[in-house]
Amino acid sequence: MADIACFVERYTINKAEELNALTNFKIAAMNMGHQFEYMFRSDIGRIPDFDALFIRSTTDPMNACYVASRMAELNGLRVIDDPDSIIICCDKINMYLRLMRAGLPIPETRFLGKREMDRKTVLNLFEDLGSPIVLKAPFSSFSTYVEKVDDIHAFYETARRYFRRTSEIVAQQFVPSNFDWRVTTLNGEVLFVCKYVMPAHSWKIQHRENGHVMWAKIEAMDLRNVDPKLVEIGLAAAKAVGDGLYGVDIKQVNGHYLVIEVNDNPNIDAGGEDAKNPEVYERIVRHLAGE
Repeated sequence: MADIACFVERYTINKAEELNALTNFKIAAMNMGHQFEYMFRSDIGRIPDFDALFIRSTTDPMNACYVASRMAELNGLRVIDDPDSIIICCDKINMYLRLMRAGLPIPETRFLGKREMDRKTVLNLFEDLGSPIVLKAPFSSFSTYVEKVDDIHAFYETARRYFRRTSEIVAQQFVPSNFDWRVTTLNGEVLFVCKYVMPAHSWKIQHRENGHVMWAKIEAMDLRNVDPKLVEIGLAAAKAVGDGLYGVDIKQVNGHYLVIEVNDNPNIDAGGEDAKNPEVYERIVRHLAGE
């Protein structure tokens, strides 16, 4: 029997889908004879008492979850998300460099520092990448700090705002599509594949309008009907980061696949990503329990 701690934050469990998924993890663990206990930041000191730690809150090297992850690793616990995965996936420049070294297909991508913000450099970027260009801050998540810019004025305005919080940003070729593939993997194996269909009038999975937030529609896929090439690229992208739990976002363009990014701590919402693969809860618990 394994004692598994599940680290959560109150602000990340305010949706029924998230709460139901957490309940599904607990039920799966109990059915397999394991203990599964929810843990908040005030409980971090108890981490050495457990056999494994499962993080289900927004990951960031500056958040309490990273402290929990590092403590778990130092105490020999099995941990998802491991601290190295958090550091890599929360730094898009680090992540893209790994994808490049692994030879993965990605949109044309450039990195730009504060001192390179001159007119000639920006004009060359538009010449190389086309218009619009997608600008990303290295620490962006859930489509925040990810914006399209159509001209030099918009480029400068957005880049300067990002540079208030970082010394380097990502400039990337815009790849239009009305959905993203999401290949979610664990330890080099596919857990599930789904489509994130963009909200109307949006090019991102999250769209804000008049104070309201709209999310992409989730279409879970039967793995038997998924293109093996998509799975192959998803697994290779995950391997470029590590052997943890990852959600690989991929765009399909004219029969070809482009890796957009690799996310640690990928969404697993009840009735959404798990719809065609309800065994995902048991598979993750088995991994945490060392089975």
